Amino acid sequence: MKNIVILGSTGSVGTQALDVVRRNPGMFNIHGLAAGSMSKNLMDQISEFQPRGISLFVDDLSDNMLPEMTEVVPITDLVSDSQVDYVIVAIPGLAALAPTLAALDMGKIVALASKEVLVVAGALLKNRLESDTAHILPVDSEHSAIWQCLVGENTEKKELRRLILTASGGPFRGKTLAELESVTPEQALAHPTWRMGPKVTLDSATLMNKAFEVIEAHWLFNINYSDIDVIVHPESIFHSLVEFNDGTLKAQLSSPDMRLPIQFALSYPDRLMHVPDFPKLSIESIGTLHFEPLDSKRFPCFNIGIQAGESGGTYPAVLNASDEIAVEYFLNGHLNFQRISSLIEKVLDEHDSVSDPGLDEILEADQWARAQMKKKIEALG
Repeated sequence: MKNIVILGSTGSVGTQALDVVRRNPGMFNIHGLAAGSMSKNLMDQISEFQPRGISLFVDDLSDNMLPEMTEVVPITDLVSDSQVDYVIVAIPGLAALAPTLAALDMGKIVALASKEVLVVAGALLKNRLESDTAHILPVDSEHSAIWQCLVGENTEKKELRRLILTASGGPFRGKTLAELESVTPEQALAHPTWRMGPKVTLDSATLMNKAFEVIEAHWLFNINYSDIDVIVHPESIFHSLVEFNDGTLKAQLSSPDMRLPIQFALSYPDRLMHVPDFPKLSIESIGTLHFEPLDSKRFPCFNIGIQAGESGGTYPAVLNASDEIAVEYFLNGHLNFQRISSLIEKVLDEHDSVSDPGLDEILEADQWARAQMKKKIEALG
């Protein structure tokens, strides 16, 4: 039985990971949970799964009683526990970085769903993978698809030509620039395919999320940015494709349900039996599938994100931080949708990057970018 810690257990990925555990009794044990605060959802999870430890970002236990066997511990202690095998990282934002580094330092297997970790500190994380037991396993559907396509292939012989990530196109696929001027937060959060948290859903609407995924793929699979392409596939059945030197394409297909890549990461190298009420793809009923090029002119966040990733240094940290602030202001109704990309670009242009940054430099760049973005938005009135 694998002992698992879930960071971000009350979020979208966290609750779906718990559903995978719930539907595979006897295979996984929830050793620890971490969440933002002691919500009813977390209390229900504690009651059901009886973890040994929990961690909170906001200490609000005064009015809550924990089971006798559950204790509150610092998040780094939670992921470093000698009994822990897997750490599922599903905390949004840079808060996921420190516990991810701590888990890797202790030789844990990290099932990574938090894009920001690899985006801002890809080189830092790769340097921590020196242990024989420490690994990063992708949980995002696109990266899980690439991973599954590469299982059994001899990538050491440089047989891989390129990776092809698919994008649903988000809620504004096909919209004109004029139509995007009047986008509301409610419209931006109405994703046509996936059930996700508000931050990643908005990033999917701007296609910043897809730029983040390209940066992730660069670090996860050690491949040049020039060898990573993105195509729009609105049905989200093909999750990603891999092209080899002989022209062969391999793709991973499944229904758009995050529980499937989560389950693959937790069970690897084995595949678990299909759970009856998990979605099962019926080829006969799919009908026509569509593929089209990504229009980065209408969604400039994509190119801005790729350029920051290629530039490296602390640019990706500034990209992520300024995007977080812009998303926050837009969702609160204080920023126009079309302003998001231009303001992020301005903050990046003003940044003096640090090459080969350590954790302190990354965190400093993050704080600088947040302050700069807030000043620019507030200057707009």
